[in-house]
Amino acid sequence: MTADPAGRGRATALTDRISERGVLDRVVHAVRAGESRALLVRGDPGVGKTVLLDYLAGQAAGAGCRVARAAGVQWEMELAFAGLHQLCRPMLGRAGRLPVPQHDTLRTAFGIAAGPPPDRFLVGLAVLSLLSEVAGERPLICLIDDEQWLDRASAQALGFAARRLGADPVGMVFAAREPDPGLAGLPELKVGGLGDEDARALLDEALPGPLDVRVRDLIVAETRGNPLALLELPRGLSPTELAGGFGLPDAGPLPGRIENSFARQLDALPGQTRRLVQLAAADPSGDRSLVWPSRPARRTRRCRRGWSSSATGCGSGIRWRVQRPTGRRRFPTGSRCTLRWPR
Repeated sequence: MTADPAGRGRATALTDRISERGVLDRVVHAVRAGESRALLVRGDPGVGKTVLLDYLAGQAAGAGCRVARAAGVQWEMELAFAGLHQLCRPMLGRAGRLPVPQHDTLRTAFGIAAGPPPDRFLVGLAVLSLLSEVAGERPLICLIDDEQWLDRASAQALGFAARRLGADPVGMVFAAREPDPGLAGLPELKVGGLGDEDARALLDEALPGPLDVRVRDLIVAETRGNPLALLELPRGLSPTELAGGFGLPDAGPLPGRIENSFARQLDALPGQTRRLVQLAAADPSGDRSLVWPSRPARRTRRCRRGWSSSATGCGSGIRWRVQRPTGRRRFPTGSRCTLRWPR
């Protein structure tokens, strides 16, 4: 990753992960050549799975492929076929070409038509046929992030389709924290922490100023090269705290410490800005036009820049393009909402 040219302390662009990018590039090349590919990208929270999927989406689009995306959402895990609907909704215009039983089953699963509970086998066949039909126009690559949070019905249908991709130019790439039995048998790309050299470079770019080499190496060792930890844990820490690394006596597991870093950033925001962030986090659509009218009248110019880049005007480091639940924070009003941060 590299720093934002606007200033030190904002690392954004992917410039490492050479071997991982090579694997993803080969997926694109194979699909472009008329072959099918399925892959599971697996790694700990914050390790950069979503960034790699973003890279793959850019490469696929640049190569002329159609890209379809979906992401598991914790709050929809009990809603059957919610994840599948997210992925397939833009393709439903082609569903009329499916065999009648599959077409009817898919319409029932998505609530478009009334009928008995859909047969899971027929749903899997319908998804497979739909992907094949869409790929007949141009190569198709499906990206499914946070697979561990997909509802079970969607995970089963997508895993069924991924294991049965034939000669059609279709790629299916999943990202998950842990291997899912429903994806058993798929090739895996295990994503670990950054190497020491890349981790040091990323930390240097994320810090607002120089850091003693020994302290820097200590922080790299404690975060085990986790990119999100390297970017977020230093934010809001005093020079004294940084000088001691992150190995404080009460330090908990790494994900919890990252969430505490987010909480420090929230606590530093003005009250009205925190309220606006709460509204944005509660909105499931990610459409800023729905939330922006609720902003306080003042600070508008100051905060507007943050919605499209990195919220430098608010000093928050928050981007509007939210992607997943990462941590929860109780606001002064007593309400509780989930803040979704880009990784």
